[in-house]
Amino acid sequence: MKILVTGGTGYIASHTVLSLQEAGHDVVVIDNLVNSSEESLRRVAELSGKTAEFHHVDLVDEAAVEDVFAGAGIDAVIHFAGLKAVGESVQEPLKYYYNNLVGTLNLIRAMDRHDVRSIVFSSSATVYGEHNAIPYVETMEIGANNPYGRTKEQIEDILSDLGTAHSRWHIALLRYFNPVGAHPSGRIGEDPQGIPNNLVPFIAQVAVGRREKLMVFCGDYDTPDGTCLRDYIHVVDLAEGHVATLNYRRLPLEPRLRQGLFRPGGPALVRKGGG
Repeated sequence: MKILVTGGTGYIASHTVLSLQEAGHDVVVIDNLVNSSEESLRRVAELSGKTAEFHHVDLVDEAAVEDVFAGAGIDAVIHFAGLKAVGESVQEPLKYYYNNLVGTLNLIRAMDRHDVRSIVFSSSATVYGEHNAIPYVETMEIGANNPYGRTKEQIEDILSDLGTAHSRWHIALLRYFNPVGAHPSGRIGEDPQGIPNNLVPFIAQVAVGRREKLMVFCGDYDTPDGTCLRDYIHVVDLAEGHVATLNYRRLPLEPRLRQGLFRPGGPALVRKGGG
């Protein structure tokens, strides 16, 4: 298949591009390069022996998105593109709502015009908020507590409503926690522009001498040492999970309903077609 990956030069997305190519898919990448560079795709090409088709396009530019779809023969989309810094989203909520929601609407409208109705959306465990007991499960009530998380939640609602209204759409929503790590080759990994938003890039920058020391803030959590505890998932496992989801969503819906893997009418980690 030919897969469009939005935000494809980013951390998780670049590993997913590599996994897609290793699985035999052709890849088209859209990215505005606001927090990444084409270098990741050059390194992916070194590893896979394949070059992804790249478009320097912002999803909020509807005409440019339309041009990408015109004649491209895209079969499915994996949607990573979006602003993702929680703190910045609190300070600049309009920026986040405009970029993440308008960009997604432009994307799925273009998909609909070109009969591309399969999409895997990169959501986040942020949608569970802080009112749910740990461990989180997909049947919990969602309720993000920051603008970034609410954009993820609202995009889930948009896609879920679309899938409910039109059974021809195949939609998967993946809510995951903190990705870490890098490809075993060391050629691709997490290297954000500017100040990192995650812990591991800070650690890596200290290790290579780009920062003098690692600062640890707060000591009042209800944990053994008073600092925060986090769950992590390896980025390569996560990338392979996206590829597996593309194959999984192509199977008939009804048998999985009988297996209890889909729960119509409630919040779901993966949702397909008419709910």
